[in-house]
Amino acid sequence: MSEYLKRQTDLRATAWEEAKNLLDAAASESRDLTAEENVIYERISEDMDNRARVIEQITKDEERAQRLDVAAASVRTDEVAPADDDDTESIRKLARGEVRSLEFEKRDLLTSSTGSPVPTSFFQEVLLKARLVGPMLTTSTIITTAGGENLQIPRVNTYSAATVAAEAAAIGESDPAFSAFITMGAFKFSYLVQVSREMIEDSGVDILGFLADQVGQGIGFNVNNFLTVGTGTTQPNGIVTASTLGVTGGTGVSGAFTADNLIDLAYSVDGAARMLPGAGFMMNGASIGKTRKLKDTAGQFVFAPSLAVGTPDTLLGFPLVENPAIVNTATSAKSVIFGHLPSYYVRQVGGIRVDSSTDFAFSTDLVTLRTILRVDGNLPQTSHVNHFVGGAS
Repeated sequence: MSEYLKRQTDLRATAWEEAKNLLDAAASESRDLTAEENVIYERISEDMDNRARVIEQITKDEERAQRLDVAAASVRTDEVAPADDDDTESIRKLARGEVRSLEFEKRDLLTSSTGSPVPTSFFQEVLLKARLVGPMLTTSTIITTAGGENLQIPRVNTYSAATVAAEAAAIGESDPAFSAFITMGAFKFSYLVQVSREMIEDSGVDILGFLADQVGQGIGFNVNNFLTVGTGTTQPNGIVTASTLGVTGGTGVSGAFTADNLIDLAYSVDGAARMLPGAGFMMNGASIGKTRKLKDTAGQFVFAPSLAVGTPDTLLGFPLVENPAIVNTATSAKSVIFGHLPSYYVRQVGGIRVDSSTDFAFSTDLVTLRTILRVDGNLPQTSHVNHFVGGAS
């Protein structure tokens, strides 16, 4: 498997060199890409994105296999057991009533439902819609607590300052000053789904494996969205919402950013935060596509693809993280952030909890599955993350 991953990484690097050659040729002739060159460039970009997804998926598969090996060595028999989004066996136990049950969808799943996987000569896999869930639960600092009571986080506003003291003179006092505490609660993200007993027992498709995959989609996608752009009132205060203005783009360009804008954004953040491990850029896929065409004043591309499995692409030498919840470039839109991403705190109460009930819809022989995740998020030190906002038209 590692050889295959290495090949994918090498092919991605080769594709990037091909794309750079196209852009360099157009730049040397002081022209835009021709229609034919644009088609080639888009094909190369799509190929790079596809290989990046393959690399990520295979890496996750290997990690999942390792977790399953560990789980097999220590079987749990709790009546209620937490399961991660890849733990298919836990989902099976829930449905069989060995612990409790889990599942997804916003409607009842029956074998007669139009479009549902039925056991009559049906293909043994479900073709899932490709969707990036989001990175906020991996780039942030996670605080896991047993209870959901309010959690207060202090913020330093001013550091102590030393002064020169003469011989035998009194040494002055200088205490650090604190801003108002950040209070983090625990917003509940949840939903119910009902599955017929026939669907669980008779389906020719691995319906439970399919449902297990949906946990991360059903909960993770929306949680990532609120941790990114949440308003902070009846939902988490998203990292983009809490960030500080770093750079405003030029006018007449529909909110687009330039290479100089990105450089200015990186250096608008205090050097102490910029040098911390975990500092980097975050934007959505469409914006990342735009960065691939940008060069600095020395003619060097500001984007560089990753050449090693498990490491992100870089922008201006900093890690580049794709987040689908960040908006596209537009006038007055906060389309790019830069800073120390782990400075954003996510408070999580326990883990993803999945429960089942055969009593809730007993009269219709449906298994009701409930999924709950309680989280909150905020950026205590707002100066650690700055955003780029598109200039007015």
